[in-house]
Amino acid sequence: MSPSEFVYNGRGTRVVFGCGSRSHIERELHTLQVRRALVLCSHEQRTLGVSVADQLGVLAAGVFDRAAMHVPVELVTEVRTVATSLDADCLIAVGGGSAIGLAKGLALETGLPILAVPTTYAGSEMTPIFGLTESGLKRTGTDLRVLPKTVVYDPDLTLTLPVSMSVTSGINAIAHAAEGLYSRDANPLTSLMAEEGIAALARSLPNIVAQPNDASARADALYGAWLCGAVLGSVGMALHHKLCHTLGGSFNLPHAPTHTIVLPHALAYNAGAVPDAMKRIARALGNDSAAQGLYELARTNGAPVALKEIGMREDQLDQAADIACNNAYWNPRPLERGAIRALLQRAFDGSAPIDGL
Repeated sequence: MSPSEFVYNGRGTRVVFGCGSRSHIERELHTLQVRRALVLCSHEQRTLGVSVADQLGVLAAGVFDRAAMHVPVELVTEVRTVATSLDADCLIAVGGGSAIGLAKGLALETGLPILAVPTTYAGSEMTPIFGLTESGLKRTGTDLRVLPKTVVYDPDLTLTLPVSMSVTSGINAIAHAAEGLYSRDANPLTSLMAEEGIAALARSLPNIVAQPNDASARADALYGAWLCGAVLGSVGMALHHKLCHTLGGSFNLPHAPTHTIVLPHALAYNAGAVPDAMKRIARALGNDSAAQGLYELARTNGAPVALKEIGMREDQLDQAADIACNNAYWNPRPLERGAIRALLQRAFDGSAPIDGL
């Protein structure tokens, strides 16, 4: 089908991709014309964060190693004080969505430029989307101030990403592309990127499970994650992302596993409304069904498929359905509280998805 009308908004992020590309971080800081970069990472990534700071020498202002899931606003306040005291004029986010999210929270307040060095497949580094959690509720928004100026993709830094996290992080990335294919502002370019990104991750994740040190598979997965993240940064999302923000922000569930579990059921919910998008997702997965293909990709590669496996309680499902149906947002199928509650029940139990339910 030929395109008729569409709007495409290009983003201005510079991407440096390749094995060993972390060696170019200093060059990229000079390109940004900054002089003191604060390295942000989680405690688990402290060793890498310190290594990056040591690599930069006088260009590094210090290391803040307490990035946390869902970006508590109190943490943003704390790191802002640290950045001010160290006279930092740039942020280097090293790690996954927690580190990049913390950098975005600070950039939103200060305008400091971000250089991202992703070590997972989350895709946040390619988007102007931020998320902050306060008083048990996660607030998301879009602001170009939080879009990283430069992203350094080094597949070597993903070689030590545990297999279980690799699978859930990769399916989290697929979620961005899948919803991008039926976004109301989808366009030919982002749809091409979405299908290619899904295919790259679908073929690379089983290879990573079989051989975690497969450098080619790691590079292919990071390539797919870049494409999926670029889709997320260019078009709007729908029910799946709303559900995952609800479950993560209000019930403190881990981000990537939540996406992994919910995605097949969200696709099944929307399947009848967007058949062409579902065909493209299924084709990229090499399956007859988009929803079933995602469920099998997770299950056969050892990822969790039930919310009860990751800390959700069954008595929280009604509240989750209520929150997810509050504040109207676009979705290709109208929001139906009963059907969404049923979706959450299937996700809680780990049942296979059924299109149209």
